[in-house]
Amino acid sequence: MSRWNDRVEELLYEGESVVDRIEVGTATVVVTSHRVLAFTPRQDGANFQQADRPNVTGVSMSTDSDSAVLGYALRATAYGLVLVVAGVFLPIDRFLSGVTIPETTGQLGIGGVLGLFQRLLSLLRNLDDLMQVFGALLLLFAIVPFGMYLWSREQSLVIELAAEDESISLPVPESDSEAVADRLEGALVPGSDSADG
Repeated sequence: MSRWNDRVEELLYEGESVVDRIEVGTATVVVTSHRVLAFTPRQDGANFQQADRPNVTGVSMSTDSDSAVLGYALRATAYGLVLVVAGVFLPIDRFLSGVTIPETTGQLGIGGVLGLFQRLLSLLRNLDDLMQVFGALLLLFAIVPFGMYLWSREQSLVIELAAEDESISLPVPESDSEAVADRLEGALVPGSDSADG
């Protein structure tokens, strides 16, 4: 079955003519004397979108990515930095250096309870080291969501329409993005060289 972007003439209104045909990644944009036709058979959603040229307000580049993943990375980085800085600058062991539990408590019959306090004091004396370790682990973990965010970024060409929620977004390779945007804008602007030809 032939693709519709190869049969644009069948979709034209009477008196409508093709001004330019532009390949945008895996999509095809056809600018006619009356409309903009976007064929996106390999994208999710509709295979075809159209807009009347007077409703087109501009062409821009956009970078889309998963912002939730970036949020995880930023939170992990912030918590990691707070823990590392707190572990370096809070002298917890200095505050607790004078706190000791007397050895004679075993004779009073409360040695087991005070042994628990001794372990707790030992843990608190090492708290700054533990904060540094956990902070460093969080900073290492933050690399994973940052990498996922960068990997998921996708450059898109956006045909902006008067109704913003109806704008047409097309993925485009970064190497071609500026040239494609300039050519499309030139075809859409009335009186430009591409529109006259």
